[in-house]
Amino acid sequence: MEFSDVERKMLAVLQDGLPDTLRPYEDAAERIGIETDELLTILQRWKQQGRLRRIGAIVNHFKVGLGAGAMVVWQAQSDRSEEVGKILAGFEEVSHAYERDISENWLYNIYTMVHGATAEDVQNTVERMSKACGVTEYRLLVTERELKKVAPKYIKESLK
Repeated sequence: MEFSDVERKMLAVLQDGLPDTLRPYEDAAERIGIETDELLTILQRWKQQGRLRRIGAIVNHFKVGLGAGAMVVWQAQSDRSEEVGKILAGFEEVSHAYERDISENWLYNIYTMVHGATAEDVQNTVERMSKACGVTEYRLLVTERELKKVAPKYIKESLK
């Protein structure tokens, strides 16, 4: 995959994350040395070409005051998995919700990451979630420590 000099500069800047400012795209464009419209046009082109799927945030929940978390696995009936998943994903305390195939030794098919200020808050949220979706077979896999959360690096050069 070939990239122009401007595109390489964009990758170098954007792989470190958008600036934490009120004008992240404008500030990134300024750092690269291009106009904001050019940056947005290139991002749009990358999206159309399939080079870019999405731009998303990596949130450290502990740094924003959510000191407790648990991966909660749910044993939902397969014919209700989409319905249950949508209900669970609708809770503001949930940052991730997805379905996985069950296995002979692991019958849980819905996974949610639930956050709260305290372990008690997480437990209370999970109980509300269970009532809302009607699934009572679940397990909390409590976060003890975070091992790694870093953005991927696509290019070695840097504009620092």
